[in-house]
Amino acid sequence: MRLSSRLRSSALPLFASLALVGCQSLQSSDSFFGVITPYRVEIVQGNVITKEQAALIKPGVSRAQVRDTLGSPLLTDVFHADRWDYVFTIRRQGAEPQLRRVIVLFDGENLKSIDTGGELPAERDFVASIDTYKSSRSAPLLELSPEQVKALPIPPKPAPVPPEPAAPERVYPPLEPRS
Repeated sequence: MRLSSRLRSSALPLFASLALVGCQSLQSSDSFFGVITPYRVEIVQGNVITKEQAALIKPGVSRAQVRDTLGSPLLTDVFHADRWDYVFTIRRQGAEPQLRRVIVLFDGENLKSIDTGGELPAERDFVASIDTYKSSRSAPLLELSPEQVKALPIPPKPAPVPPEPAAPERVYPPLEPRS
């Protein structure tokens, strides 16, 4: 009887540690037993800034133009009013997590410099990097070839618009009586 109680007391920590190790291995894998894949929330924070957007920003443009092109910065600091930080992160199941930081510095109201922290992706490359449906589909071309432009019908010339008749001249009474 004493042996079975000793066996139980020593087996309990062993089973508990095995259960904890098993839970840890399930959290680190992408699927349970290769069959069930848990749902993971897609987390997107910040503004996507592409190579095309960064090319539009040149030194000397105003803060309003930078905001119109890149969007509102994720971080603005009261103590560094001439610095805007654009941070972008995305974690999507089936795609590599991404982190980008772009720092925009101003001199007064005009842009002084932009630090992209390396090469930014083109818009098409960014979309391809987060696309989890890796199929053979291809995106349609967004511009016409020279042959397609030549094949377009020539638009008809609009009919001339007759000039509007001149309005009669209006005569207003004086605001104050003449003295």
